[in-house]
Amino acid sequence: MIVRLTSTWQEVLRRRAANSNTGAYPPRVSEMLGEMLAAGALMQSNIKFNGALVLQIMGDGPVKVAVAEIQSDLSMRATATVQGAVAIDSKLSEMVNVLNKGRCAITLDPKDKFPGQQPYQGVVPLHGDHNEKLEKLSDVLEHYMLQSEQLDTKLVLAADDTVAAGLLIQRLPVQGDKNLGEKSREYEIGINEAFNRIALFASSLKREELLTLDVDSILHRLFWEEKVLRFEPVQPRFACTCSRERVANMLHNLGVAEVESILSEQQRVEVGCDFCGAQYRFDAVDAAAIFTQAAAQPPGPSTVQ
Repeated sequence: MIVRLTSTWQEVLRRRAANSNTGAYPPRVSEMLGEMLAAGALMQSNIKFNGALVLQIMGDGPVKVAVAEIQSDLSMRATATVQGAVAIDSKLSEMVNVLNKGRCAITLDPKDKFPGQQPYQGVVPLHGDHNEKLEKLSDVLEHYMLQSEQLDTKLVLAADDTVAAGLLIQRLPVQGDKNLGEKSREYEIGINEAFNRIALFASSLKREELLTLDVDSILHRLFWEEKVLRFEPVQPRFACTCSRERVANMLHNLGVAEVESILSEQQRVEVGCDFCGAQYRFDAVDAAAIFTQAAAQPPGPSTVQ
């Protein structure tokens, strides 16, 4: 699978730069976040999950958290929290894994949950099997797929201020009668050789090529000796799921005392969305309505948010 985000990625950066509270990301953070968004799009498309796939890096460096969220229709959003200077040549470990405590989490949150169903989450450290720090996001995710899914994966990622792109090669599990007997071992050898050959071609793709060439040119350059069957492409887009109702629910969960404390100091409550930059403002009347409406609802499952 190959993804190339242009207007969608540029919208993420534009909204961040327009946020007066944060300003634009440092270039190296922007590059990492773009790679996360491209990787998330590839993974969501690969598993075709009916819900949100959330890729999250939690760090102990200047980048405290970075999140890319991709819905099943490939609407997506991303954000990062930066607390400190990030040099333009910073390695991944210098941004998020200074003390080797950084983590990568992938969460699958179903769109239509069964009663009591919780999202699935897998977490891996940002280091390899021998405790060596992984310096590329692609290495982290390849390690994750091997550890959690037992699937060989080759991932090539790149991003700048206009394009976020990625290429995913994955070895599919063997199915059918070829799982049985001697035939299966011969088949496995053939499948492994085929995957290794394709993965080797993919690994030769340079960052500049991934960022500047169109999809057809990349596929022809890498796999000109192979039979390539193209599927109909799908179109990603930027979209944020924040809303005034969701913010109101969050304020309700904070409780009356906490909200009244904020109102007494600032005369209103202001909440900004880290993903899209939208600002939500609640004055004393708005806040009172939140708790009045909640109190007026009958108890039961319908009041659970």
